[in-house]
Amino acid sequence: MKTETATDMNTPAADPVSVIQGMYEAESRYLAAGGPGTASFATTLAPYFAYDVVLHQADSLPYGGTWHRHDGMARFFLAMSLAWERFDILEQRFLGVDGDTVVVHSRVGARARATGRELEFPIVQTIVVRDGRIASVRPFYWDTAAIAAACAEPAPAR
Repeated sequence: MKTETATDMNTPAADPVSVIQGMYEAESRYLAAGGPGTASFATTLAPYFAYDVVLHQADSLPYGGTWHRHDGMARFFLAMSLAWERFDILEQRFLGVDGDTVVVHSRVGARARATGRELEFPIVQTIVVRDGRIASVRPFYWDTAAIAAACAEPAPAR
């Protein structure tokens, strides 16, 4: 059985940073096309992820937990879109590459869907690329409590 590589899908396979940059560009196209329910995860984003990809999000976040495989990633993007009306990468720096592991620092500007609150916050991610596809992602948020509070449903008026 032939294993499809990122090169087979017109994504760069040799350089982990290029794979990740391609995924971020695809993510922007996916969200610009309407995201979950409108755009196709299978054709836009799935080619950048290994089938057995694992995404670890802090449990305290509204989209927290561990997300497995392509179906888990599709559900994660749905959960993110339910939490955030807007989630923009304002600045991004690739801090280092150690073999297949890349460390990325991003500054995010976001607006919570439930409350309308706007936040800016940093995220550092460790991303492992295997055979030209993203195999695991582990983001570290500066203040998960602030993010959870911003995304919490507002208390009913008395």
